[in-house]
Amino acid sequence: MAGALRRFVENKPGARMCLPTGATPRPAYHRFAADGTLSSATIYLLDEFGLPPGSPSRCDEMIARDLLDRLDVPPGSFHALDVGAGDLEAECARYEASVRAGGLDLAVLGLGGNGHLGLNEPGSDRTSVTRVVSLTPETSEHSTDYGSDQAATWGMTMGIDTLLSAAEIWLLVTGSHKAAILRRTLSDPIGPDVPSTFLRLHDAVTIYADQAAAARL
Repeated sequence: MAGALRRFVENKPGARMCLPTGATPRPAYHRFAADGTLSSATIYLLDEFGLPPGSPSRCDEMIARDLLDRLDVPPGSFHALDVGAGDLEAECARYEASVRAGGLDLAVLGLGGNGHLGLNEPGSDRTSVTRVVSLTPETSEHSTDYGSDQAATWGMTMGIDTLLSAAEIWLLVTGSHKAAILRRTLSDPIGPDVPSTFLRLHDAVTIYADQAAAARL
């Protein structure tokens, strides 16, 4: 995926992108940072855990460590949801409006074990937009995987409709533990029970899966 991202930003100066965080994109981010640039790109962070500022499990902290701090990113070109805002609904509306104002050329996504995209857990509606969400116990526990002693119970995320508005979508899937949910993403009925099935409504989705993740296809 690193090479594809490098070519994408080279061929589309001023690209507006949604980027995820976590273990799945980390190797690609490190490879991209070795000789890539985001100097002309605008980046929107996909989601954020409801954790205190500076928590190592915060998505803004993770993308800084894995990508942004390794590159020359101009001030003002990176946007993230403020989980410390006084009015969370207003913050979500502001973020959604900012994304929609210029659109997204690319949304890069990981695939959750239950089919979640960002923090769009099972039950998320096709028409959902950026909003505050409660996390499943599985996702809450997962939020401690990145160094935080405190588990997040809520977060903020771009919605399904927000993500489907992107011109292109890339889905990153790695590991044998994702093989079953990748198969379900491609074969289950499209609907909120497995939010990732909504990707089949988009006509420009590319899946980057390693051999282990693709083993059940």
